[in-house]
Amino acid sequence: MQRITRRSFVKKGSLAAGAAVALSPWARALGANGDVRVGVVGFRSQGSYHIKLLRQLSGVRVVALCDPDRDVLDREMKRSSDRNEKVSGYTDVRKMLENKDIDAITTATPDHWHALVTIWACQAGKDVYVEKPLCHNLWEGRKMVQAARKHKRIVQFGNQAHGHKTLKPRLEMPRLGRIHVVYTSLNRMRRSIGKVSGPQPVPKSLDYNLWTGPAPLEPLMRKRLHYDWHWVWPTGTGEIGNNGIYPLDACRLALGQNVLPRRVMSLGGRFLFGDDGRTPNTQIALFQYEPGPMIIFELRNLPSKKGPKTHPTRVKCRRGESGLPRPAGPSGSTGGFGAHKGHLFNFISAVRSRKVSDLRADVLEGHLSTALVHMANISYRLGTPRSPDEAREAIADRGSEAAEALARTREHLAVNGVDWSKAKFVVGPWLEMDGKKERFVGPREVAGRANELVRPAYRIPFVVPDEV
Repeated sequence: MQRITRRSFVKKGSLAAGAAVALSPWARALGANGDVRVGVVGFRSQGSYHIKLLRQLSGVRVVALCDPDRDVLDREMKRSSDRNEKVSGYTDVRKMLENKDIDAITTATPDHWHALVTIWACQAGKDVYVEKPLCHNLWEGRKMVQAARKHKRIVQFGNQAHGHKTLKPRLEMPRLGRIHVVYTSLNRMRRSIGKVSGPQPVPKSLDYNLWTGPAPLEPLMRKRLHYDWHWVWPTGTGEIGNNGIYPLDACRLALGQNVLPRRVMSLGGRFLFGDDGRTPNTQIALFQYEPGPMIIFELRNLPSKKGPKTHPTRVKCRRGESGLPRPAGPSGSTGGFGAHKGHLFNFISAVRSRKVSDLRADVLEGHLSTALVHMANISYRLGTPRSPDEAREAIADRGSEAAEALARTREHLAVNGVDWSKAKFVVGPWLEMDGKKERFVGPREVAGRANELVRPAYRIPFVVPDEV
């Protein structure tokens, strides 16, 4: 019989443990010299910024690029070649994710692709940095969290303001007393996207089927395919999802809310433009937490030099009002290049440590904040055109604070030439949320229609699965 000494036992145990780690699907060896090898998905705009910043981070190599537009892909492939970088190019993200020499990906695709890219990447054993808003609908956000946890992936919500030491507002509850209302707003001028009379040509360099992905494959009914996808529901989330996510995320963090609001209501409209956009350019959203305060968000997309200005987030409580630091974003003075680079650096650091707790903005944080966007948009999309008086009546039970928000909206519209007496507001219903199930409850007719927008249909084979 072979005699087993303590030394040999420990040695064999260590080897076995090492073998177990090596065989684990979640323990990936990094590249040469411990480099983190990154693929970038979607870089016509924000993704090109990812590439630039990643190249500035020590121990990081961009090894793969994916975009369904061949012209965009060729542009970045040439830049990589000029830098003597060995990079693989793809138009189909599924092919890219088969590459075993990729440790992590960043993605800046249109909103409707965020969830599917993230979930597929997690299933392929890759970590993910996904741009804001986290997802295109509420159901997807929870599925992204589940995928990250199940496959033990590091998934960072790409809102560079979230958790940044200079941008993390804190409400000192004992000093302020009980908080009743938090006000926040966003002024960002947007121009009309124009009106077309029929289907428009798709860029010849683009694989439109891949670009469309989970969304319905329909003729292009706007002048510009790129960027203006933000303002139609099948692919975008409107300005509240594009930039309103910054102040909404800051408010939720400041309040320490880690559940969904109990009630939500939104109203507004797409004034003056008469274009092919479908999302509102003027919007008020009311979020009621229980227990907790109400958040009032105001969006104004008409010329920002006229009417009410973006103001720092304010709170109303027993002892009066107090301001919060302005979050990073298009109307904030903080953040920008340094904050974005730091956010990516934080992601890479967590990829190395394998600790979700090292992330500034874990995927769950992104889900909780982005859910505010979706809840408001669902109420708005279920709304019907009403007169200003009917709009005022719909929010009358929310007190003077909601009435003041409507008054600021009236001023904003008036200085931009909108006749208040003839204006029509899309007034959405009050919706009640079951925070545990993340489903709307209440009268079947309203809740049923709302829940259809919580999880829309997907186009085969670009389907976000039930089991991630």
